[in-house]
Amino acid sequence: MSLNHVRPWRNIYRRKSRQVMVGDVAVGGDAPIAVQTMTNTLTTDVAATVAQVQAAAEAGADIVRVSVPDEASSKALKEIVRESPVPIVADIHFHYKRGIEAAEAGAACLRINPGNIGDEKRVKEVINAARDHNCSIRIGVNAGSLEKHLLEKYGEPCPEAMVESGLEHIRILEDNDFHDFKISVKASDVFLSAAAYQGIAEATDAPIHLGITEAGGLVSGTIKSAIGLGNLLWMGIGDTIRVSLSADPVEEVKVGYEILKSLGLRHRGVNIISCPSCARQGFDVIKTVEALEQRLEHIKTPMSLSIIGCVVNGPGEALMTDVGFTGGGAGSGMVYLAGKASHKMSNDQMIDHIVEEVEKKAAELDAAQEAAE
Repeated sequence: MSLNHVRPWRNIYRRKSRQVMVGDVAVGGDAPIAVQTMTNTLTTDVAATVAQVQAAAEAGADIVRVSVPDEASSKALKEIVRESPVPIVADIHFHYKRGIEAAEAGAACLRINPGNIGDEKRVKEVINAARDHNCSIRIGVNAGSLEKHLLEKYGEPCPEAMVESGLEHIRILEDNDFHDFKISVKASDVFLSAAAYQGIAEATDAPIHLGITEAGGLVSGTIKSAIGLGNLLWMGIGDTIRVSLSADPVEEVKVGYEILKSLGLRHRGVNIISCPSCARQGFDVIKTVEALEQRLEHIKTPMSLSIIGCVVNGPGEALMTDVGFTGGGAGSGMVYLAGKASHKMSNDQMIDHIVEEVEKKAAELDAAQEAAE
């Protein structure tokens, strides 16, 4: 993490974790926090699943998880892995043989749930398959599927039970001299998740995968995830994240990046700073921002754009952004470049003009980056 000496109150000190590999993506240590999502197609529909993986990767997903519920899905996984532009995590529940088959099919990581994968002997077989095929493992503890003995001990899902479940499974992996694993302790309850993650972060140096499971629809799930994951990330906990939404996986990726961007932990694409608008606005801010979000989706270069309806905060916000537009009067506003007032532009032409300025700035930043390398 790069420290901000000018504004130290913006610093986040990430928890120190060891690093594992998920395919060619490093997770933990000083690696960037990885963004994940999961397909919701039938895995046996290879074309649909690959299309969804590719769309998620284009949106910025570093890793994509695919469910492997049956033998037919294991066979399809081999082709999905071959065509995927990003590492594939195989989601394994109930049947340990699916884990073995997924490792053989080329999965970069196996997600296994200690509450339903089977006894220790079966877990050992999955570990051996992962080792033989250079495959990492994610221990996926979930409040909704804790082991029976832990529910009897604690009476209900609680942070202590979830941490104990995770540590029991870590012991099995480490007893078998397997250390290429990360861990998650998910719950749909934000408080339970946060407490469990804090507990597991103190108990192990394994990389941590963050998620609020079954968070809900696009709006409610985004809010719950932003609260739960945002607070944990702010505390320095988390090496990879997945936002679980009842929505298109691309939306999960977008929300995940926005959470990371808001904390300065990842930078990708255009960060639009815009006002909520009011009677002072010199143009239709809401419609303008909606249009720009769509028109600028293709920009991958990290940069900032301010769209402010009037001069109350417009010039001040523009000082901090690469490109800016502030509403004025008589049907036009001021364009700012690199924080400085540059030229006026009519409202009816400003969307196209802003897109041009952003694309131009992105090209300049890309060229400077290439020259530095």
